[in-house]
Order: sequence, then structure tokens, then C-alpha cells
Amino acid sequence: MSKMSFTPAEKLVDDVWGKTGTPERDAMEAQLKEEVQAYFVGEAIKKARMGQHLTQEELGERVGVKRSQICKLESGKCSITLSTMSRVFRALGITSATLDLGAAGKVALW
Repeated sequence: MSKMSFTPAEKLVDDVWGKTGTPERDAMEAQLKEEVQAYFVGEAIKKARMGQHLTQEELGERVGVKRSQICKLESGKCSITLSTMSRVFRALGITSATLDLGAAGKVALW
């Protein structure tokens, strides 16, 4: 029976993305963070839309965009600007939102 060799996940990540603290690794981690945030915003939009029994097309009509744009937002496949986020959430009846800046306090977005 042959002996198996395992490679730690950290080594694989270092091999693909570069060592921690390198510009390549920092750029990849920043991109990953943006993609994760886009996913969570998309999930919030989808949950609110489905809670109101709206189709993507119906929400798109309320916002003034095509169904395909709502699909991209919900799937996290595109970044959302604050102005678009405001239009989407207002179309869903969410009338206020704040941005928590930690020690700097909170800022009302709309």
C-alpha cells in the first residue's frame, strides 16, 4: 500500500495567490472580498423581492432596468453602486438605510 501525501490548504493558497502581504495576494483578497459583499447584497435583494412575491421583471420595471440587470445584481455578478442600491431598495419599499463606519459612526444613505 502506498503512502498518501497531503498538502495543507494554506500552501495551495500561497502557491496560487502568492504569499500573504504580497501585492498579488492583497489584490486577490480585495477582489474576493468585493465578490462576497456583492453576493450578500444580491441575496438581500432577492429575499426582499421574493418576500413581496415580485418577479425579477416586475422589480426591474419598478427600478427602471431590465430583468437581466436584476438577475446580475441578485447573483452578485456585478457590483452595485449606492445610487442603484438606493433605487432597488426604495422600489422594494425599504425607505431608509445606514452605513456603519465603526468608530467614525453611522451615515444615513437614504
